[in-house]
Amino acid sequence: MPPAAITAGISASLTGQFATQGTQALAGLTAWAEYVNAAGGLTIAGRRHPLALRHYDDASRADHTRRNTARLLDTDRVHLLFGPYSAGLTAAAAEIAAARQRLLWNHGGAGDAVYSQYPHHIIGILTPARRYLIALPTVARIAYPDARTLALARVDTGAFARQVCDGAETAAQQLGFETILRLTYPPNTTDFTPIARQIAAAAPDLLVAVGRIRHDIALARALAMRNTRPAIGIAAIVATPIAQFAQALGTDADGFIGPSQWEPPAAGALDASAPDVGPPPDTVLTLLQSAAARYAVPVDYPMAQAFAAGLVAQRCLSDAGAPDDAALRAAAARADFTTFYGRFRIDPTGRQIGRSVTLVQRRNGRKVIIWPPRLADGQPRAG
Repeated sequence: MPPAAITAGISASLTGQFATQGTQALAGLTAWAEYVNAAGGLTIAGRRHPLALRHYDDASRADHTRRNTARLLDTDRVHLLFGPYSAGLTAAAAEIAAARQRLLWNHGGAGDAVYSQYPHHIIGILTPARRYLIALPTVARIAYPDARTLALARVDTGAFARQVCDGAETAAQQLGFETILRLTYPPNTTDFTPIARQIAAAAPDLLVAVGRIRHDIALARALAMRNTRPAIGIAAIVATPIAQFAQALGTDADGFIGPSQWEPPAAGALDASAPDVGPPPDTVLTLLQSAAARYAVPVDYPMAQAFAAGLVAQRCLSDAGAPDDAALRAAAARADFTTFYGRFRIDPTGRQIGRSVTLVQRRNGRKVIIWPPRLADGQPRAG
């Protein structure tokens, strides 16, 4: 009798505001499942098991995410539950998983609160929001040694934007920066001209801006249209690294800085040494490119994070010896290894502490890695 299949599941945003990133996450998880099955399946206690993947569209809505997660756990009885894209949807999925004493592999929600809420039921793959821009003040000083003033602009709903700004502001204050402007705006904001005008009037040495993707793009466009950026030393907008940002802004994207959880190896963002677990970066990129073509999306970080989550769950499943969530959580707590995505290590709450983000700057239609120094292929520039 052939070994039973191990089933993985995900609630993915295939429609709604997170459709691009949700589709990318599903494509990345699909690429991992195909990689596993091409190698003969998952190894558990010396036996190979085929891997099956189930998914449902949550339409970028928390209520749909809860319903889908319950269906995956109660009806499909998946062995491995992967989270959706976005901090809010991840919190919704974690709520359902924790209520059923199940484990969520989080590759798409960078918010910090979910770890303190559900410390025994979530495993973080990506760097948490508060650590996204902690290196930015140091980078600003490299480009602009006299940098002293900071401005913050963020959407006024959701924890993610607040946590990114709080982390950046704390790091800046430790270097002696003074916060001279704090702006918040409602999520239905479409005209960012007044906000761009206020930022320009303050003329900060360092700007940190974070909203939803459409907000970040609109603010960057408003800054470019008003020609205000010469008044700003360093402008960091969180959506800068994603393909949508460059596609929407064209040459106006140049100069902006942003945090990247992952950059493809062709950009020089990853260590060339072989990882402990899974294929090397160039092989992963090939697999992601194939999946991206089938799903009609560009290769971007949500794909890489989902693939990495699969590799981490695969290793923990092998170490645990059974698809039991308590054993998987214990295996993850002991783990310290690398994948193409970087080092995996969690703290007692499940928060990822083994890796950090890179910082990139848009220049002449491409992304230049400017931090950390060991991966950088260029120095940060002001303006």
